[in-house]
Amino acid sequence: MYFCTSMKSFNVPIHYRSPLVNAIKQKRKGDDKMKKDFSPSILDLGNLKVILSRHFGFCYGVENAIEIAFRAVEENPGKRIFLLSEMIHNPGVNADLQLLGVQFIMDTKGNMLMDWKEITPDDVVIIPAFGTTLELEKQLRSAGINPRRYETTCPFVEKVWNRAEKIGDDGYAIVVHGKPNHEETRATFSHSSAHTPTIVVKDMQQAILLGNYITGKFPGEQFYVDFKGQYSPGFDVAKDLQRIGVVNQTTMLASETQAIADYLKGVMLSHYNTPADLTSERFADTRDTLCYATNDNQTAVQHMLDEEAAMALVIGGYNSSNTTHLVELCEQKLPTYFINDEHCLISNSEIRHYDLHTHSERTASVNLNAGNSLKVMITSGASCPDALVERVIQRLAVLTGNDTSLKNFSRELVQD
Repeated sequence: MYFCTSMKSFNVPIHYRSPLVNAIKQKRKGDDKMKKDFSPSILDLGNLKVILSRHFGFCYGVENAIEIAFRAVEENPGKRIFLLSEMIHNPGVNADLQLLGVQFIMDTKGNMLMDWKEITPDDVVIIPAFGTTLELEKQLRSAGINPRRYETTCPFVEKVWNRAEKIGDDGYAIVVHGKPNHEETRATFSHSSAHTPTIVVKDMQQAILLGNYITGKFPGEQFYVDFKGQYSPGFDVAKDLQRIGVVNQTTMLASETQAIADYLKGVMLSHYNTPADLTSERFADTRDTLCYATNDNQTAVQHMLDEEAAMALVIGGYNSSNTTHLVELCEQKLPTYFINDEHCLISNSEIRHYDLHTHSERTASVNLNAGNSLKVMITSGASCPDALVERVIQRLAVLTGNDTSLKNFSRELVQD
């Protein structure tokens, strides 16, 4: 049932793997062991050229979470097994776990799908890759559940928590760059708030707004209106913004997190007339909290966009934050379609996709009969199986009449 990749020590279901994609990744790794080359891979399939991002798909944290979740099922036959919420933001993986009998306690927004009273000490509860709040950990313990037994929290999310705790103990308030209602942001906010005053900003616009409260440009009482639901209990706008550090929800745009940190640092140094060599008096260095996978995937997309193409396909769950940001990057240059599987490629003239701007699924008219010049960019989010990427490539090859070319390409590459 399981396939152990030579790159990682994780066992994940073999149907998530792809011989084609694995061969491409292994070849790129062999040619570029230090991962300094972010140029895309070009799949020449006759009159179709697929421009495949250098980095995409399952990251370390996702593979770790999947291995633990499936192991929990195997180790507990006959027991009720629950996920606190979605394992990762991929509908296929979550559906696979549900088919094995795993039930969800709450949805991704934190709304209860069952009563806590239904949980017993004999049950198994899996903590998802996003982590969870201290409050929910306490709730689980009160139900007789050890939340650490099958905890799949991404190590890089925990790194953010540890960094927030450290700089909080050093006397800084924490600014979390993240989506306020996202599971990971809620978890990071909870862990940070246990040590120091904490506030969430969702984008640069809110960071600029926060800057106006740091400088006193805006009256303090308005802060509690503008940031309602985004600050920790007892947050004192008059004193808690005098020393700050910025951490992030690891799936945000790395460049945006860095821009927000740079902006707020500039506001702090200017407002308090702090020399550059004394920056740490007002602003903590938290550059090391940026997730490597998020950074690599986004950088790879930026290099992919140096190529010319008719369109981009971004594959992943529609509620996946990291995938959403890949879509946003691609949309800056060319028509981009956010799809969750190969079935979204309805025909050579229609694609069903998720529109980030209307927050709805739509059907777009496309032209996949572009003669000898059709070039399509493809990437996927960190919770998307490689097998799904291969199926999208296969579907694209069929629709453009290049399925034989793909089979030959795959055979030669896998045999090398």
